[in-house]
Amino acid sequence: MGFQVYTREAGVIVLVTVVGRLTLTDSHTQLRDEIHVASANGKKKFVLNLARVEFIDSYGIGELVRCYSLVRRSGGEMKLASVSKRVLDLLEISRLTTIFETYLDESAALQAFGRRTR
Repeated sequence: MGFQVYTREAGVIVLVTVVGRLTLTDSHTQLRDEIHVASANGKKKFVLNLARVEFIDSYGIGELVRCYSLVRRSGGEMKLASVSKRVLDLLEISRLTTIFETYLDESAALQAFGRRTR
């Protein structure tokens, strides 16, 4: 299966589901492009659902950081949801858990933004 990104909205929050391998050869800048377009359209709150990420390499970790930086530069927030143990271990090893807020599922990440989603 190739790399795919699906987006939908819950009020003002953009839910981004990432599917496949988040690597240099598989994903290119597709995830960042989606985040960039949404940010350019005034979106400020993002939840990245990583439940269906099969594999992530250092490039994929870098893409997550670049997406986070893009969102923060535009005054927004980004949270990670449904992070697999493998991806969470990589984030912990690279000390990125101090930057990324991670949640068990999308519902918990949405709640972390507060009850107001409009």
